Amino acid sequence: MTKATDVLPHSTVSDAVDARHWRVLLGTLRATFRTPDWATGAAFVARVAQAADAADHHPDVLLRYGQVTVTTSSHDVHGLTQRDVDLAATVTALADELGLEPAVAASEVLEVAVDALDIPAVRPFWQAVLGYVDVPGDPDALVDPAGTGPAFWFQQMDAPRPQRNRIHLDVTVPHDLAEERVAAAIAAGGRLVSDHAVPAFWVLADPEGNEACVCTWQARPTA
Repeated sequence: MTKATDVLPHSTVSDAVDARHWRVLLGTLRATFRTPDWATGAAFVARVAQAADAADHHPDVLLRYGQVTVTTSSHDVHGLTQRDVDLAATVTALADELGLEPAVAASEVLEVAVDALDIPAVRPFWQAVLGYVDVPGDPDALVDPAGTGPAFWFQQMDAPRPQRNRIHLDVTVPHDLAEERVAAAIAAGGRLVSDHAVPAFWVLADPEGNEACVCTWQARPTA
């Protein structure tokens, strides 16, 4: 029997939530809602806050003019659980009551990836210069304690790459929008460097060779 605190595969979470709103992104569950005015957005945030207190499960909520983004994960177990699925259903019901429309394309997560031969030697520098903190359960990641800056992730290299840039951006997008994003980047002058790991990620480069990866939750160990 599944417990409320059991970590669920990303595929299970993706299938369980309302596809109008919610997407699994970089280990979190996120939805963005369009709001017609500031007052409606603030009212929605207040209702989400009340529901979160009632469930004793608290998401990150970002209020901007015209939209509200809700991001949930179970920090105590470093993953997604039934608590996140249940909270997503509650938030969806609140959005429906207010007549809010989804803005799926606005739900994405930016991560900076640093390729390194010696991660233990490189990582402390970035932690110090950024003022970032460790991620429990992920020794190769750092996050902004304020929750505003992009995460930094350190990728193990097996050989030097003097011919390639060593820092690139990982743009994690809703899985059903990834191919559209890749096509747009190529149409804008980019090129496909590698699709060997699709649908986990596509490696792209700009006209001068600077790289970015378009990423999804699919085809990964937690899927």
